[in-house]
Amino acid sequence: MARFWVCVAVSWRAEEILYRLDVGWPKHPEYFTGATFCAAVDSLNGLVYIAQRGDNIPKILVFTEDGYFLRAWNYTVDTPHGIFAASTQYEQFVWITDVGSGFYGHTVKKYSSFGDLVQVLGTPGKKGTGLNPLQFDNPAELYVEDTGDIYIVDGDGGLNNRLIKLSKDFMILWLHGENGTGPAKFNIPHSVTLDSAGRVWVADRGNKRIQVFDKDTGEWLGAWNNCFTEEGPSAVRFTPDGKYLIVAQLNLSRLSVVAAPPVGSIGECSVISTIQLADQVLPHLLEVDRKTGAVYVAEIGAKQVQKYVPLNSYVPPFGS
Repeated sequence: MARFWVCVAVSWRAEEILYRLDVGWPKHPEYFTGATFCAAVDSLNGLVYIAQRGDNIPKILVFTEDGYFLRAWNYTVDTPHGIFAASTQYEQFVWITDVGSGFYGHTVKKYSSFGDLVQVLGTPGKKGTGLNPLQFDNPAELYVEDTGDIYIVDGDGGLNNRLIKLSKDFMILWLHGENGTGPAKFNIPHSVTLDSAGRVWVADRGNKRIQVFDKDTGEWLGAWNNCFTEEGPSAVRFTPDGKYLIVAQLNLSRLSVVAAPPVGSIGECSVISTIQLADQVLPHLLEVDRKTGAVYVAEIGAKQVQKYVPLNSYVPPFGS
């Protein structure tokens, strides 16, 4: 397996290495038997969830953060697209967006760590645009706050181009839901994340930009257009210290480390460094461990998940 390094040039032309590829993760890559679409990290319990697609294979794989395989499950999972671990000290849960055309498709589902189905949002097996009851069409990804509030980007090429915020009781708090190129309009909203300043960041893939919103009001705060002229972003996640946004571009097979703006400003996108992967690796979605800062990249072309470790061993907790 080839090694990839992230470097950033400083004023006196030296280079600082930011990440290294953990070539020993996972311990048993033979469990990757399909196209790996997404990864989630339960940093409280040291677990990594990976969702893959294929016929007659386990769809969900569970590893330790050290790379040891624990278990796999498949119950009620049709065609996974996005995944997010939302655990507490007492409970371990994982959410999955399902874009399948079968009985369990077009839904956002909550599972226990062992695959027990806990909650279903949407109308299973039926795509739609409705809000009461809430319907999805190819929901791409979600992000769950520690408060239980949920942010969903709905529309990986389907009927919808929406960003929806739900309460922990699954009531709609606000949404933006029009297709278009203007502010708060989307063309394939593909990934969503939050920063510690209360801002929601959306990878507006088809419009080749990242849009930013206030998490409480849904107010549009601005957009980054200048970094993605070649291809739109497919995944967005912040580092635990909040200093950088890690962005994936699928067809370019590229990861970018982007400087996060200060509170009260969106400014312009500024790429600090990049990881150029091999052709056709195709990084689809990614997750950052909120405790260690490790980056897990789901590569649908290479059919694997790779782990990048920050060389700075101490990473302050998210939101500190």
